[in-house]
Amino acid sequence: MVGRGRPRDAEVEGKVLEAAVAELRQRGYEGLAMDRVAERAGVAKTTIYRRWSSKAELVVALITHLRDDVPFEPGDDSRRDLTALVTAIAARLTSTPTTLVADLAAAAARDPRISESVRTLWAARHRAVTEVVAKAQQDGLVLTHVAPAVLVDQLVGPLYYRLLVTGEPLTPEYARTLVTSVLGPSRSDQES
Repeated sequence: MVGRGRPRDAEVEGKVLEAAVAELRQRGYEGLAMDRVAERAGVAKTTIYRRWSSKAELVVALITHLRDDVPFEPGDDSRRDLTALVTAIAARLTSTPTTLVADLAAAAARDPRISESVRTLWAARHRAVTEVVAKAQQDGLVLTHVAPAVLVDQLVGPLYYRLLVTGEPLTPEYARTLVTSVLGPSRSDQES
């Protein structure tokens, strides 16, 4: 069966998502308007509406894009995997304007479509990280009574707290300290 219409152009989608980020930075979620996004991206408004029928769908696509910028491919060293993931999330949050993160969180709190999409988007990542934590339990790095999903919250939650509440920096050192505070020191740290 042959698909209808032209295939999606990744360059156009990239321009639109970039324009959406710029508009969100400038005006916030409430002020986000598809016509201004189209103008800023240099595309017709119909081009945007063919891909995303509402600003909520556009924001969900943006969140997907942001999430995909933090790849996670677990290996055989749970501590290294968790440290790499927490460091990558911290770096991505640092490179994203705080107002954008705050606006996206507020939009998710107000709009059930965005909220559901955000939960769905992060569910697969959360499962993957939870599996790494479960492996860390098997390896003796994490006590068996610890709920893996809660441990994931303990690793990632402080990043958002620092970003949105205290404003303290999200450095690689802080990310490593988070992992150490949750998993305990590594064997090499104990031997030093």
